[in-house]
Amino acid sequence: MRRLDVLNIQRVSAVDRARIAAVDPVVRLTDAGGWFDGEIRETWPAYAASRYLAPGATGTGTRDERDRLLAGAEVILGGWPFPLDLRARAPGLKWFHQRPAGASNLRLGDLWGSDVVVTTSRGAGNTLAMAEYAIAGILHFAKGLDRAVADRAVGVFDHRAYRPLLLEGKTVCVVGAGGIGRDVGRLAAALGMRVIGTRRRPEPGAALPTGFSVVGGTGDLERFLAESDFVVICCQWTPETTGLINADRLAAMTPGSVLVNVARGEIVDEAAVADSLAAGRLRGVVLDVYNGEFERLPPEVLWRDPRVLITPHISGASDESRHGAIEIFCENLRAWIDGAPLRNVIDWDRGY
Repeated sequence: MRRLDVLNIQRVSAVDRARIAAVDPVVRLTDAGGWFDGEIRETWPAYAASRYLAPGATGTGTRDERDRLLAGAEVILGGWPFPLDLRARAPGLKWFHQRPAGASNLRLGDLWGSDVVVTTSRGAGNTLAMAEYAIAGILHFAKGLDRAVADRAVGVFDHRAYRPLLLEGKTVCVVGAGGIGRDVGRLAAALGMRVIGTRRRPEPGAALPTGFSVVGGTGDLERFLAESDFVVICCQWTPETTGLINADRLAAMTPGSVLVNVARGEIVDEAAVADSLAAGRLRGVVLDVYNGEFERLPPEVLWRDPRVLITPHISGASDESRHGAIEIFCENLRAWIDGAPLRNVIDWDRGY
């Protein structure tokens, strides 16, 4: 019976490590969670290190010891951030699984476009928490809660400035009706909203996700934007979606609409958003992500605008984690041992 060397380089619980080891007797799991923190601190932007690493974390072992761990691994379970030169140091690596759902997280490292099979946890993240965040962002501007913050700052109420909206009957466009987008649509429909959405390749004849009245392709986006009071970005970041929400598409949106982005900052042209706000075309903007978020703070022109609500990529956080990364990894580990197809393999050309 051949041995399968699996290396974990992310901090995971003892329960999760036991679940991985129990998949099959051939699995030999080596836990190196936190070992690479020092390298990550040295090679990633300081802002990213302070955001994602525990304060003072410097890693474990010597460089030679970490190299030996990587060299002996056929399968690696990783996450974000990760060693940027992972492929070069793991010559025997055949499959890498990253716990986050977004494939774009890996673009900076040498795994991207390599001969290694790479899978993600797409569709198994904390999608409900992210959907609730999107609905909260919609309500924030629909009910004028942004005005309450402004009034408190000046110490006087401007009653006529609130202009609250009734959500029932309003239209929300979900750009990317996948795992997160489906939960957004379901919650929005429960509030009485009309839900429309797009997918990269909608399946002809497939049943509509719960709450959606229609799901179109990318060619339908401009038409859907013109019908929508709220737009929620949930799609993957790929070369195809870079700058997807640009000046032309912002102009196509209903005047006074609200834009929410819980996907990746690169999907939205932030300069065009600033211009649209300056022209008074948007009621509000909610950004849980922004371009270059692992390197720096948000663009000042957006961060200081009271019509923009920016948070530090926390939409997936909650008091109870429903992240299914380990479930997907264990399912794929069983398939790997059995020689069966893996779930969520990244297509390098497609970008996810």
